[in-house]
Amino acid sequence: MEWIVWLIFMIPLSALFTGVGIFAIRRKKPMWFWSGSEVKEESLTDVRAYNRANGVMWFIFSAFYWAWTVLGVFYTGIAGALVAATTLVGIPILITVYRRILKKYTLRLL
Repeated sequence: MEWIVWLIFMIPLSALFTGVGIFAIRRKKPMWFWSGSEVKEESLTDVRAYNRANGVMWFIFSAFYWAWTVLGVFYTGIAGALVAATTLVGIPILITVYRRILKKYTLRLL
């Protein structure tokens, strides 16, 4: 029975991160990272590549959650610990990766 609760929680969570990746890739204007933040189109060298890089970042992050979703059907306790660890370690990694993406695609003035 606990695996049903696990799936009810994890499938939407995993789908949310995958959805953010899809949204980022399909977006015509620059994707943001922080709530309320904005990246000006004029400040980027390639908006499409910038958005694609953001989308890939979110796809990779969501892949861990999808893996833990499946694992949780068989080993809920282990998967729960992995979700906690992925979240705890993953968020600072996401911030670092996003900053690198932003730096890579930001116009540099001489």
